Amino acid sequence: MIFTETKLKGAYIVDVKRIEDDRGFFGRAWCKNEFDELGLSSNVVQTNLSSNKKKGTLRGMHFQVTPHAESKLVRCTRGALYDVIIDLREDSPTYMQWLGVELTADSFRMLYVPENFAHGFLTLQDNTDIMYQVTEFYAPAAERGIRYNDPSFNIAWPMKPQVISEKDLAHADFVHELAKPLKS
Repeated sequence: MIFTETKLKGAYIVDVKRIEDDRGFFGRAWCKNEFDELGLSSNVVQTNLSSNKKKGTLRGMHFQVTPHAESKLVRCTRGALYDVIIDLREDSPTYMQWLGVELTADSFRMLYVPENFAHGFLTLQDNTDIMYQVTEFYAPAAERGIRYNDPSFNIAWPMKPQVISEKDLAHADFVHELAKPLKS
């Protein structure tokens, strides 16, 4: 696997290191040892799928707060999407910054999303599917969201979203307290 750190500290673009011949190629899409060597969360507990019928479907911006904060490894398995992450770690030099990466089924490229980052995506083609591995179980009490067009971030989406859930439309603008850990 080839890990390229992005401008957001701790977030990586992950490319498959291809061993090619006349049949095609072989490559690794997951290796606990390689993640551990970089100090990245490798305790995958769930694999989630998202299937999206229409181009312009937006899902996000979602995250879970501590103690249920999760890392994700996101891959497009059919179609194409624009994947966006926001660093919500107050002690980070890239706090409140966002990054967008195009992921396509043909590229096999993945995005590693660290804990305490918001995540969302916009489909660029009809019938786009996403698979992502997460390091924490879904915890409804820890679930949070930020509106996709929050002026605090000014995310430059590549097209106007066409399909958004009522739940995602109802997310408020970001306030720092939104990302605070759950009280025990």
